[in-house]
Formats: sequence, C-alpha cells, structure tokens
Amino acid sequence: MTGSLPSQTLRFGAFEVDLRAGELRKKGIKVKLQEKPFQILALLLEHAGEVVTREDLRQKLWPADIIVDFDHSLGTAIGKLRQSLGDTAQNPRFVETLSNRGYRFIAPVSAVEEGAGSPPQNSTPEDVVPPFSAFELAIPVTLPPVARSWRRRIAAVVAILLLGVGIRWFAWRQPRTPPAGLERIESLAVLPLVNVSGDDGQEYFVDGMTDELITELAKIGLLRVISRTSTMRYKASSKSLGQIARELNVDAVVEGTVLRSEDRVRITAQLIHAATDRHLWAESYERHLKDVMALQDEVAGAIASRIQIKLTSHEKAQLAASRPVDPEAYEAYLKGRYFLSKGTEAGLKKSVEYFQQSVERDPSSAPAFAGLADSYDYLGAYALLPSKEVFPKAKTAATKALGIDGTADEAHSALGLAILFFDWDWAAAEKHFKEALKLNPNNATAHQYYGEYFVAVGDADKAIAEYKRARDLDPLSFDINAQFGRLYRDARRYEEAVDQCQKTLELDPNFTMGHWCLGLAYVGKRRYSDAISEFQKARAAGGCPCELAALGYTYAVAGNRVEAQGILREMKALSQKHYPFSYLIAEVYAGLADSDRAFEWLNRAYEERDCQLTALELDPMVDGLRGDPRFQDLIRRVGLPP
Repeated sequence: MTGSLPSQTLRFGAFEVDLRAGELRKKGIKVKLQEKPFQILALLLEHAGEVVTREDLRQKLWPADIIVDFDHSLGTAIGKLRQSLGDTAQNPRFVETLSNRGYRFIAPVSAVEEGAGSPPQNSTPEDVVPPFSAFELAIPVTLPPVARSWRRRIAAVVAILLLGVGIRWFAWRQPRTPPAGLERIESLAVLPLVNVSGDDGQEYFVDGMTDELITELAKIGLLRVISRTSTMRYKASSKSLGQIARELNVDAVVEGTVLRSEDRVRITAQLIHAATDRHLWAESYERHLKDVMALQDEVAGAIASRIQIKLTSHEKAQLAASRPVDPEAYEAYLKGRYFLSKGTEAGLKKSVEYFQQSVERDPSSAPAFAGLADSYDYLGAYALLPSKEVFPKAKTAATKALGIDGTADEAHSALGLAILFFDWDWAAAEKHFKEALKLNPNNATAHQYYGEYFVAVGDADKAIAEYKRARDLDPLSFDINAQFGRLYRDARRYEEAVDQCQKTLELDPNFTMGHWCLGLAYVGKRRYSDAISEFQKARAAGGCPCELAALGYTYAVAGNRVEAQGILREMKALSQKHYPFSYLIAEVYAGLADSDRAFEWLNRAYEERDCQLTALELDPMVDGLRGDPRFQDLIRRVGLPP
C-alpha cells in the first residue's frame, strides 16, 4: 500500500486529526481516543478509500507484541474508534468493515494546510445546515451578519422539526417493512468458534462452546438454527461466509473466537448478514469458568435482540435460567459431548465415561445426565450393546435430568427413544417427543426420533415429514441423511431411496451407513449385485451388525444360499461372543424363506427386548412372514396395531 495524504493534519466531516500531536478533534474540541485506536485511524486515513487488511493492521500496529487474541484486541480497538467518531458497524459513515478481510475509510478526507488551523468551535458543518434555507428564500430581508446567523439557526431548527413531522407522517402512511439496516433474519448458523488460546488441547472446550451457543439459540422458536453436526463440517473451512450460508440455506451466520486462560473464558462473536456480508453486531464477553453458562445466555440474548426476534416469556426465562457450574464437572461434560459427536463405538463408550465423571462431580447437572442418556441410547440403537443393558440406564439418566430440569428438551427426546425402543410404550414415547419439540422446535435429533416413532407405528408418510424437518435443521448430518434413505426404502419408494443415499455418499464417500442404506435401496430394486457390493464396502469398514445381516439376506434372496448360510454362522458366533442381535439373524432366515427358524429368532428378540423389533411394521425384509399367524401374534405382543 502507498500513502496518499502526507499532510500532518487531516479533515473529514466535523473531525480533524493532528498526526503530529496524536489528537482527534471535533469542531475544535479534543476527543479522547486511546493510542491503539488512534493508530488504526491514522493508518485508515493514510489509505482512505482502500482496504486495509487485518494482516496489514497486525504487522504495522502489533509487530512486536505477543498477542494471544489478536481478533479480540483489534475488535476492541475498532469499537472504541467507532464510539469516538459516533460511527456504527451497521450503518458506517467513516469506517466500513469488510468481512474476513479488513476495514476501509469511506468518508472524503482532505489535507489541512499548515497554519490554517481548526474551524471555529461554533461553526456549523455544511453537511448539517444548507447554504440557504426555505425560510431565507421566502423572506428576502437584509439583516446584519449576526442576525442572519441567528436566523439561519432558527430556520434550520424549524426545518428539522418540520422534516421530522413529515417523516413520521410518511412512515405512518407506509406499510410496516423492516427499515434499512434491520434485515429480516429467520435462520442462522453458528460456525465453529476458533480456538485462539494457542493450546490444541482446548479444541474440545471450544467445540463445546460452539455447541452450547447453538443450544441456547435453538431455544428461540421463531428462529431456525442449524444443528452443530452440520456447522462443524465447516471447521477450518476456506469457503466464504456467503457460500456457507447458501449451502446451509440461512439468512445470517455467527462466527467468533474463544480464549480460555486458566479459569477465565472470553468469547468474541459477531453476527453477519449473509446476503449483504454486513456486520450487524459484534461484542466480547468474559467470565469466570463457573459462570460460563451465563456467558452463553448473554451472547444468545444479544443476538436475539439484534435480529429483533420476539421472544416468548418461556424463551426469555430459558435464556435467563443459567446457573453456576462446577469447572471440573463442566470440563468432563464437554469431553463427553466431544466424544459423543464422533459417533463411533469407541467414542460412544468414552463419552459414557466422561458423562459419568461429570454427574459424579456435580449430581445437579441436567445436561450431563441428558448426555449420558444419549450415549446409552446410541449404543443400543446401533446394536453395539444389548438392549437390556443400555436402555434401562438411558431411562434412568434421562429421568434424573428431567427431575433436575423439566424443560431439558434433550432429556425428553432421549427418554422418549429409550421408551420407544425398550418399553414399546408408544403413547409415552410420543408424549416425550412432542414435549421436546415444544421446548425446542430446532432439535433436529428430536425430529429424527419422532420419525422413528412413526416408523414403529407404521406411518411412513409422517416419518418422512419428520425426517425432512430434521434434515432442514441438520442438512449435513451423515446419520440423518443416510437414515432418511433407509426410510424411503421402508416406504417402498426405492428410486427416491437410491437418490437420497447417493446424496449422502456425496457428503462422505466412506460413510459406512451410507453404503448400507444404498445397498438396502438396491435390494428393493432387485439390483442384488450392486447391493452386495455396497454391503461389502460397509463391512470392510467395520460397521454395525445390521450391515452383515443385510449382506446375508441379499445373498439369500439372490439365490446364493451357501453364502447366506456362511453369514448366519458368522453372526451366530459373534452373537455368542459379544451380545445377541437376534432380530438381524431372523431377517437372514426370512430371506432364506425358513419361517420356522425366522420366528424362533424373532421370539428370542422379543425376550431380549431387541430394539430392532420396532421395525416390524415397515421392514421389507420380513415381508415374507407377514401372512403367517405367528407374525400377527408377535405384532400383538409388541403392542403394535394389527
């Protein structure tokens, strides 16, 4: 960059900057401005009309400093500069923010000749009072200079008053539309907050802060908030904010940083309107670690206020219902969430350990109990541990969470799933799913679980509707997208199932469940060789037993009984060594048209409270058994409508 204004005194609007003295003056009166904001102003004026990048500012103004949180330091200095100039980020007159790039001084700047001095203190800027007022044009009276000066002031005041009345009348006559600068925001995404502590070991903590902020904002019913599973895909992404917003279909994004230093936490966040790339709000908050929940509530409340979302009394209470946390218990809770999000068997078992540590340290933590319930639910739902072992534990943990906080939507959804998959109490399960969604309409997991409820009771259309809502809230979730494909298969909409599963694999070609679901869709279309290929890919990656069962079933219906029998032997050996998955073995026997053996294993599944029995109503793999009286008897015992 090259300088353009060598003069030592520069003027813009009603302000003058004396670079030699390091002073900012307004109408001749010195304006208080700290050193760093003044240095930024001087650099911006030197390159007025040009973009001064954040890196330029770092190199020129913080070259020898050890800045742990440069973003915070720069944001604070820019905020103080704007305050001194009476400027705003929303409607800048002087300093314009360019997202992810830097800043630009946008007002005209002129050099003041040496000796010219400042304008008189009582002078009125030309951009405030015009050379001739309406009253001067109407009354051609010659007055002395002093009288003319007073007349001009009075005329200006009257004109301004009349203008104000006119504007109010005009606004009253116009339709109620959002004023400029208050863009309508009905959806947003919180991008992964950036760890600026310099310690990679704090990533779990920063990810947890992102998760908590999403959770707080998701409590606002009129706002569609994208779930963390999708936003975390953009961690360290080089994509522009506009591109991310388009991919997630949101009006605005929140981005920021987290700095943790021992027992202090600071969050710096900003809200950006996606279509215009305008910064609508930015602020920093700092608290002791034990008050971190209050910090999250404050940030969420500030964002809600800026986008002018009307909060219900319940939502206001939720955002104000923070409590102090035990730092060690909270640490363990965040680690539990971190490992839960990995979705692997090892990750889920590790999350159980951390959630247990958290509740042992702080038995009053509803989020930790809800997280523990989620971990047990996943271990059971994906046949990684026996239903009888994990679902009762999930119910206990979720019930404890609700005993502490009856408004914990995550606890309601976790309890609903445990009741659905283990108790087969359909009415009670639906009650908890509805309550979870009433408390938090943005809970994508609750929509997904509610979809599984409709699968259990045999209503494919309503199941698809709930999964669509879940996908809208979490569009990049591998699990939701893959299970959505499986659901189309259950509805016998095989072409849509193939399309959905292929889209899932576009998100991640190595996602084992995506290959499993695509294989199921191919089975429905009788493309058995393609299905076998997909199941083998899933099996090679070490997926869950359901993929092995699907492979055995496909061999059976394709006429390869030898391979199907080999899969059965393998599954039975695994079942004895680890834990039973009797329903899946029954599916392979159904493929072999061996009804007696199929019902033998279905009865075992009933005794084991196998959660897979909730698939009975829609599962195409057991279609060959539906005409048998034993099938209707099983439906009756499970409690499903005949």
